[in-house]
Amino acid sequence: MENYIDGFVLPVPRIHLNEYESVAKKVAEILKEYGALAYFEYVGEDLRLEGTRSFVEVVDLKEDEVIIFGWVLFPSKETRDLANKQVPNDPRMAELIAPLTDSERLIFDAERMVYGGFQSLIQSITKEDEK
Repeated sequence: MENYIDGFVLPVPRIHLNEYESVAKKVAEILKEYGALAYFEYVGEDLRLEGTRSFVEVVDLKEDEVIIFGWVLFPSKETRDLANKQVPNDPRMAELIAPLTDSERLIFDAERMVYGGFQSLIQSITKEDEK
């Protein structure tokens, strides 16, 4: 099987976006130490398409929040499963995650996060990307 990804969508209060970004960069490095090949996060901008359900609806986006869309690329489901067992136990994670879930500041509301693991169906890249 080709690559495997974990995908996620979550709301982040706009005022905490810089702090969230700083933590996410550190989490990305930790995940790569445990086998992830790449880590991507993007801030939502154009979030509605007529006739479809939007991420705005799915995460119940509030006026003062932004949507983060991201994915972590792994070489296999096995590597992903092992990383997902090991990473939460890495002592650096407790230090990084605590401020994101503090009920006083709530930078990251896991109950409104949408998440899933995905196997490859189609992978298409441009010729330039193959170089």
